[in-house]
Amino acid sequence: MFSKDLQKQFQQEIAEIKEAGTYKEEAPISGRQGAEIDVAGKKLLNFCSNNYLGLAGSELLSDVAKQALDQIGFGMSSVRFICGTGEVHKKLEAEAAKFFGLEDAILYSSCFDANTGLFEAILTADDAIFSDELNHASIIDGIRLCKAERNIYKHSDMTDLEEKLSSTGSSPSGGGGREGGRSPRKLIVTDGVFSMDGDTAKLKEICDLAEKYDALVMVDDSHASGVLGKSGRGSIESEGVMGRVDILTSTFGKALGGASGGFTAGKKELIQYLRQRSRPYLFSNTLVPEVAFTALYVLQNFDTKLKDIRGSLSENTALFRAQMEKLAFRLGGDGSHPITPVMIMDEKLTVRVADTLLKEKGIYVRGFTYPVVPKDKARIRVQISAAHTEDQINSAVKAFAEVGKEFKII
Repeated sequence: MFSKDLQKQFQQEIAEIKEAGTYKEEAPISGRQGAEIDVAGKKLLNFCSNNYLGLAGSELLSDVAKQALDQIGFGMSSVRFICGTGEVHKKLEAEAAKFFGLEDAILYSSCFDANTGLFEAILTADDAIFSDELNHASIIDGIRLCKAERNIYKHSDMTDLEEKLSSTGSSPSGGGGREGGRSPRKLIVTDGVFSMDGDTAKLKEICDLAEKYDALVMVDDSHASGVLGKSGRGSIESEGVMGRVDILTSTFGKALGGASGGFTAGKKELIQYLRQRSRPYLFSNTLVPEVAFTALYVLQNFDTKLKDIRGSLSENTALFRAQMEKLAFRLGGDGSHPITPVMIMDEKLTVRVADTLLKEKGIYVRGFTYPVVPKDKARIRVQISAAHTEDQINSAVKAFAEVGKEFKII
């Protein structure tokens, strides 16, 4: 029973969250996602979306999705192994594997599900996992579900990672493994691009260490797929490790369409095994067919019809970052990715600055505070899109300059 006493407890805890400056408000958007959006009848410039290539609200993908509705219908009403597998799902899995240079892929409703459905399925108490301390929440939750020994290494600290790899025995539990006497497994896990900071993992060094210590490498490339690399294959391409990463998870909900859906890609035997053991795959309805159909279109046309979009994204990112640095704002990230954190540090101040930009300057941004980011590392995470015009970027910089001076940040 949800008693009055329990109700008061939640009210008190919510009040404490608000007092700490970490309460998160939602602002419903009317109409399409894009560089300009309508919130409560007010036109705002949108600088906090994962819509890196500007495809989410595009007429192009809307038309493709309409074709899917006409051809396939609204939904499948089932999990994959019963009657939830359509031809479009198999085609998308094959195309995703081909796109990223891997043997096979398995679809999930989101990359969150892909990550939470991975570790428990392939690791036991005899195995060990090595995870960057700033990995995404879905990786953290997925690791919590498995029984493997957990080793958290300092962010992108290869010395710390190697120390942990070298000090972990061949069998963490002292046995020979429980699955038919198999050898214990070591798995290094990292984001390709870290979503709160915009920096890229040191994947070459990670792969080198994995080879030295006989470990597997798993990369969640959700924020890099379609964005980084000469041909948009993500951080695995930009860091020169395609073919060296054993497991790749990513999403169609950011650059590659902007709707939803995720996948895990790797060796065909791994993917075949996940189809038998991965719980989010086995017990959740299949990916919505029109989303699968549209994501398939994006992958099939990425190197042709959609080729020129990424150039605009790089130019826009460089323009925004250069102007903000000229104003002496403290920026996070390494500059290679459209995620550009404006570091303010103080949590209450961050919320006030973001609210002022949103409500008074017409710039839709959000303050990121604990627990989304570590305490005293609050920031406004600006995300650039290929859909932004130069005038829109200049307007955002002007607004930041005005608010930065008002709050004595610059």
